[in-house]
Amino acid sequence: MSDPVKVSVVVGNPKPQSRTRTVAEALVPALLGEGTYELEVIELADLADELFQWGSEKVTAAKTSVAASHLVIFATPTYKASYTGLLKAFLDQYGTDGLKGVVAIPVFTGGDLTHSLAPQTTLAPLLLELGAAIPGRGLYFVIDDLPQLDDFIKKAAAEYAAVFASLANVARTVG
Repeated sequence: MSDPVKVSVVVGNPKPQSRTRTVAEALVPALLGEGTYELEVIELADLADELFQWGSEKVTAAKTSVAASHLVIFATPTYKASYTGLLKAFLDQYGTDGLKGVVAIPVFTGGDLTHSLAPQTTLAPLLLELGAAIPGRGLYFVIDDLPQLDDFIKKAAAEYAAVFASLANVARTVG
């Protein structure tokens, strides 16, 4: 058996145990088979007091863990048509290419579809700047649709699985 995939879910919601976290965590088992991954959830709300203390041990540990992940789900509620300041402050801790080698999926939640392009237009460019690879469109979930979360996640996972399969085919031919 191969080593498990290291997965991190980084939650930028200022409220711990949020519905945004629920959405992000639901994506992981839909993407990866049971027993194939190790999951760590990082609630930035728990680090809020130290995010601006450069060199904070807690923030450094979280940052290091995320950068060592194979897959990271960056989840945030939509604030002012973008991601939260907590998530921005955390990502600002990385230098250029600080997330090189990480596959990143931006996940946003919001009240309606008004800002449904926010994952692509606001967070994806920042993740790319940090060296992460983004396998397709980010996700935007209308939080009032929680009763339909399973269907939403199944569809999203199928779309990502198709991208991963295409990438695997290309990777097999790269010398």
